[in-house]
Amino acid sequence: MTVILLRHGRSTANTSGVLAGRSAGVHLDDRGRAQADDLVRRLGDHLGSIRAVARSPLDRCAETVAPLLAALDADGQAPPEIVVDDLAEVDYGGWTGRSISELLKEPLWKVVQQQPSAAVFPDGEGLADVQARAVRAIRELDRIHGGPDGSGVWIACSHGDVIKAVIADAMGTHLDAFQRIVVEPASISVIRYASSRPYVHTVNATATLSIPKPPPPAPDGQRPADDAVVGGDTGADVTPSANGAATIPATSG
Repeated sequence: MTVILLRHGRSTANTSGVLAGRSAGVHLDDRGRAQADDLVRRLGDHLGSIRAVARSPLDRCAETVAPLLAALDADGQAPPEIVVDDLAEVDYGGWTGRSISELLKEPLWKVVQQQPSAAVFPDGEGLADVQARAVRAIRELDRIHGGPDGSGVWIACSHGDVIKAVIADAMGTHLDAFQRIVVEPASISVIRYASSRPYVHTVNATATLSIPKPPPPAPDGQRPADDAVVGGDTGADVTPSANGAATIPATSG
């Protein structure tokens, strides 16, 4: 089962120098709208494989997936759009609406940078709690929309810190290292949740997309198909699809 983690396009808050958090009235700017329109091209040949589009309830995520949903509905068979509260932006509490330059002076800023698992925003939520609710939501949605054969592809549109927390969990990395992960506006990250472990295929892609196929069952007496290759995978031949995006055939690991 494969999830495409999509960060919303660039918003008016991203360039304002203010931590918007869950503030109302934050929309995509001109560049963000262009990024949303371009998602249809970037997903290219994979559009027909998308089984569901889940998103944060905030406007900037709704606006990001709107052109994609319109394209998917061209034949009247658009996948469901699911609004998921647990994919919402971090509740920054008392930090919401404050300028970044001002927040840099707060003692909590260093905690967020160096030990985010211990960071709890005043009258808001802790980053450890953010990771717990986001990972729980992603794994449950993946169970529902991944399909019985594991070939399902679905989209989760959320926010930078939320996506970074999900990626850190999939990598088996402590939350204290999640600030090492970069997730830009309108970027795509791809995780395949296999029976044995998650596999992180793509992080912070801002061009065309490659979506993995699940590996075939291994013959009796060989390692399970979902086991990683000791020493590293042997690689795979990659052929371009019609729109220029690389298509990755089924491989181990």
